[in-house]
Amino acid sequence: MSETTLQTEDLRVTEAAAERIKYQLEKRGHGLGLRVGVRKSGCSGYMYTMDYADEIGEDDDVFESHGAKVVVAHKHMSVLAGTTVDFRSEGLNRMFRFDNPHAKNACGCGESFMV
Repeated sequence: MSETTLQTEDLRVTEAAAERIKYQLEKRGHGLGLRVGVRKSGCSGYMYTMDYADEIGEDDDVFESHGAKVVVAHKHMSVLAGTTVDFRSEGLNRMFRFDNPHAKNACGCGESFMV
């Protein structure tokens, strides 16, 4: 496990995303933070994955901002480095959004992206 001091190629968490992470963990009743990753899938190559982080492993990077933790398996950082995790309300939709500088193309549905 590496506690990370934020640098240019680290994952960033907006205040809105941090507040939503803390809210979800409080509502759930336990957990350390949000686990973010990627998997090969979708029409453009990769999809983001999200789950609760209940433990932090040796191969995890931990990013803390605004009092919330985001945990990323180190093997995913080549795709996620420099990404900003945000939480947005757009009309009736509320969702986590990923602003990833490595994403070259995204599919029309917004579920997958290519690097």
